Amino acid sequence: MPWWGSIVRLKLLSPLLLLIVCLGPPAALAGRAIEPEDWYRFQALSDLQIAPDGASVAYLVTSYDKEADESRSALWSAEWAHGEGRPLTHGESVWEPRFSPDGRYLSFLAARPEDSGTQLWLLDRRGGEARAVSHVSGEISSYEWSPDGAHVVLVMSAEAEGGGKAKGAAKTVKPLVIDAFQFKQDKRGYLTAGMRTHLYLLDVRSGECAALTAESMREDSAPAFSPDGRQIAFVGTAIGTARDVGRDDIYIVAASAGAPAVKLLSTFSPNHQKLAWSPDGRQLAFLQGDAPKFNAYITDVLAVADVGTGKVRALTAGLDRAVLATSFSADGRSLLFAVEDDGYQYPAAVELASGVVTPLAREVVVHELVAAQGHTAVLVSSDHAPPEVYALEQGKLRPLSAHNQALFAELSLGSVTDIRFTSRGGTEVHGQIVKPPDYVPARRYPTILWIHGGPNGQDDHSLELWGYGPPLERQLFATHGYVVLAVNYRGGTGRGAAYARTIGADWGHKEVEDLLAGVDYAVSQGIADPQRLGIGGWSYGGILTDYTIASDTRFKAAISGAGSGNQTGMYGADEYVVQYNAELGPPWQDTALWLKVSYPFFHADRIRTPTLFLGGTQDFNVPLAGGEQMYQALRTLGVPAQLIVYPGQFHSLTRPSFLVDRSQRYLEWMDRYLKAAR
Repeated sequence: MPWWGSIVRLKLLSPLLLLIVCLGPPAALAGRAIEPEDWYRFQALSDLQIAPDGASVAYLVTSYDKEADESRSALWSAEWAHGEGRPLTHGESVWEPRFSPDGRYLSFLAARPEDSGTQLWLLDRRGGEARAVSHVSGEISSYEWSPDGAHVVLVMSAEAEGGGKAKGAAKTVKPLVIDAFQFKQDKRGYLTAGMRTHLYLLDVRSGECAALTAESMREDSAPAFSPDGRQIAFVGTAIGTARDVGRDDIYIVAASAGAPAVKLLSTFSPNHQKLAWSPDGRQLAFLQGDAPKFNAYITDVLAVADVGTGKVRALTAGLDRAVLATSFSADGRSLLFAVEDDGYQYPAAVELASGVVTPLAREVVVHELVAAQGHTAVLVSSDHAPPEVYALEQGKLRPLSAHNQALFAELSLGSVTDIRFTSRGGTEVHGQIVKPPDYVPARRYPTILWIHGGPNGQDDHSLELWGYGPPLERQLFATHGYVVLAVNYRGGTGRGAAYARTIGADWGHKEVEDLLAGVDYAVSQGIADPQRLGIGGWSYGGILTDYTIASDTRFKAAISGAGSGNQTGMYGADEYVVQYNAELGPPWQDTALWLKVSYPFFHADRIRTPTLFLGGTQDFNVPLAGGEQMYQALRTLGVPAQLIVYPGQFHSLTRPSFLVDRSQRYLEWMDRYLKAAR
């Protein structure tokens, strides 16, 4: 069961209603609609960093090159005082930016033609060209600086993603030897022994690189230096058997080659593990997940461990909300983190001594947050503004970037309001409704139920510009005359653990009830035209589309992106074996249950809705076969269907021409069946 929840979104505190004003008002009605070709002008911001002295920020800007048909990420920097951003790299993509501890350098990873594979590069902020400081043959995926700036710990594998040699190495084709229990992952491909990441210590001055960890049946990641630089905490994930999966083992190793790694503790794996040392080096903050049977419904809990004894104390268990993005305050008395809550994500602080949690802001979506020397920078978006960098100062947002301002000044976007309604059985369900910019009350509109992925995740008040972004797609439809429903169905996060776990081993039941209740609400309010209803989504949104059209024939058009209707066909074909075994049990243990959750395929003869299926050939999250099977079933039954295959694409599309193509097909499919059905 695929999930989306990768980007930090934080909800900012009420005396801060003026924050929304700071993001800029919605475009005037004289503006135009979003067009598919706008993908070539979108700029997506990410990887926000702040200098140690707090005087500047750095971030990545991903743009979409029409001529080369590539998406590229460039490193930008902006000064805190005046916020005039400037690009620091050009041409090839870079990733994983960091400031050096003394603030003199910006480092990043890049795979440039003059060097083999991915290397670590340093850019002197005083001027000059970037230079490579590593010359390794393995594939670097991440890294962290030592506090004195003399060393960097590399997270590196012998082979590149996809099971091949590192970029630039000789092209040889050999069989892939698999010995891990979980053997495939989207983007990474087949997980061979050569792709397992381990830790290496790089001397920045000499370029010498020595192995710190090398356990063959373990992957090592998420390193964090202790404040004195003598030790490194990291996550070790055993990969050999079914008993190993779903658990993080946290180790500490001396920052010198040949030292043994000592296990500090074990915890259930969270969605996004992050380790942080307290300033005095006595405590280690980390995230706790849930038991494997809740793999798709994890609500991470912030905890701290005593480094000397391994004793663990949970700090946010009483919140009943997922948390992420942890860091200690300078005095070590509190931790800053993000809380996902009912359509937003907000920054908060928890006092270590008392456990008191204090929200820092509300009612904006902050995707990332960093702080240094009393300065806090955030990556913020709203219903009508894509993510940009802001300084957060005494409850006010001051812009430090404006990459999308000119484009969005041309547009007229739909209004977004919160909705609440009751589903079958009395459950209160929340969501949003997006209306066209020229919406006329008392007039019924063609309406599209657009479903978020996950189920771990939620529809929120943001406007993301990535290859998979439901908020952008909602506005795409709304600016072309549709009302769009975004329903935070049971199984999603933001409403607590019980709300998320209620669909366990019962997929396509309560979620469909909630989705249909949302449609009933829009019809009862005189907003949705019951004769012109559409439905769609990507990932679990595509899966729920299949479930819903096999349960109800009211929809006149459907779009199932990266979905599946036959879950028995996904076992061993996708990357979710941990969830399947823990939540459903293997198919041979309870075949009836597997057939039950595969009802869209085995009851495809109930479907009457013309459906557009889409997917990428390299998708290991929800393999293309999931859409192919449903497409073949509908064509066999004589139901109008079309299959769009995007060669070389993973679960999230990245090729600009494909992003444009998909948006065009979305509009054309819905227009064909909904706007003509008057």
